[in-house]
Amino acid sequence: MRIIAGTARGRRFEAPKGMDTRPTLDRVKEAIFGSIQFDIPGSCVLDLFSGSGNLGFEATSRGANKVICNDHNRDCAEQIRRNAKMLALDGVVQVTCKDYAACLNDLARAGERFDFVFLDAPYKDGTAQKAAEQIFELGLLSDGGRVILEHAEKLPPQLTTSLAKLTQTRRYGSCAVSVFKRADSEAQQD
Repeated sequence: MRIIAGTARGRRFEAPKGMDTRPTLDRVKEAIFGSIQFDIPGSCVLDLFSGSGNLGFEATSRGANKVICNDHNRDCAEQIRRNAKMLALDGVVQVTCKDYAACLNDLARAGERFDFVFLDAPYKDGTAQKAAEQIFELGLLSDGGRVILEHAEKLPPQLTTSLAKLTQTRRYGSCAVSVFKRADSEAQQD
């Protein structure tokens, strides 16, 4: 795995060995970050189902001020910590090892607000959709903040909360990325 752009451009890092992680493909990661590249510097980012730390590291390399990488698997969290240190991104990247719902509740209690939340959970079980709804219900997005949810192209998320607004969906072969904003958000850039 590698960082595409920014201060750690071209640097490689390890995915957790023997884990069932499914890292975001480089072409999908490149498309995601190409669409938000001017909004990343100075941002606060949550990579909720972090796995290898792939999306969180890319955001850090591109200038995010604060990145929280969470994965409920202890081995994944430890690998993210090792990679962050090896990439010299550990001054910005914080790693937590919690169930996604507990992580979101803790972040809300701490008063955290995010400009970007990346959700790349297993496609079939609806976990990312549940997490997205919880993010909106807990008020974890800043004004203009975005939830970027990777999903199977044939399984688009159907958020039931009126607090979220789908702003775009882009397809990349069998996967797709949907972007949601707060329905009351003043900033309407995509």
